Amino acid sequence: MSASTTTRTSAADRVYDHVKSAILGGDREGGSFLTEGEVADEVGVSRTPVREALLRLQVEGLVTLYPKKGALVTSVTARDAREVLEARQVIEEWAAGRAWSRRADLVEMLEPALEAMRAARQADDPGAFSTADRTFHELIVDAAGNGVISRHYSSLRDRQLCILAGQIRAGSGRMKHALDTHGELLELLRSGTRAQFVKASREHVADAMQRLGVGGER
Repeated sequence: MSASTTTRTSAADRVYDHVKSAILGGDREGGSFLTEGEVADEVGVSRTPVREALLRLQVEGLVTLYPKKGALVTSVTARDAREVLEARQVIEEWAAGRAWSRRADLVEMLEPALEAMRAARQADDPGAFSTADRTFHELIVDAAGNGVISRHYSSLRDRQLCILAGQIRAGSGRMKHALDTHGELLELLRSGTRAQFVKASREHVADAMQRLGVGGER
């Protein structure tokens, strides 16, 4: 790989990270348009890596690309929210049962994620809070040992971060509730039963659906 190719790839990665963080953190809301020039100026790169990054984000469903112009940030509908959360509920309930045999190791991995959530809430940093929240759940799903499901779950979490961005940025109330419920999941891993942990994992997502007003029958 040539030096110019490596530099371009690195620039595209920087653009990708910059735009994705803005979308998932709620700074770039659904329906907003990102011009190539605007993004290039923000990151300090040429338009070529911007196009490469936006193409990657389109594949992930986060934007709709308009060649040589920019990209439209994908809006999240109530149906999108419901379907993402329904899929999460299925995966997380399954993963909770499969990961139970690894609960001792899992507790050690989850404790730093929960501590990161606490620190983010104290610092009033919604972006860091969302990242730590995501890490917490991905660790459980990864512990279930199915790489295909883990990759699919990661894309679902991207979509949910878009869905929840407004709630998280609205204040610390949602963060406190999330801290409490994540703490309960961790405590069940320490001293509960497998059935209790699986049930709590299912109800954790059901609670998110209720708070968003997307639960119930279609």
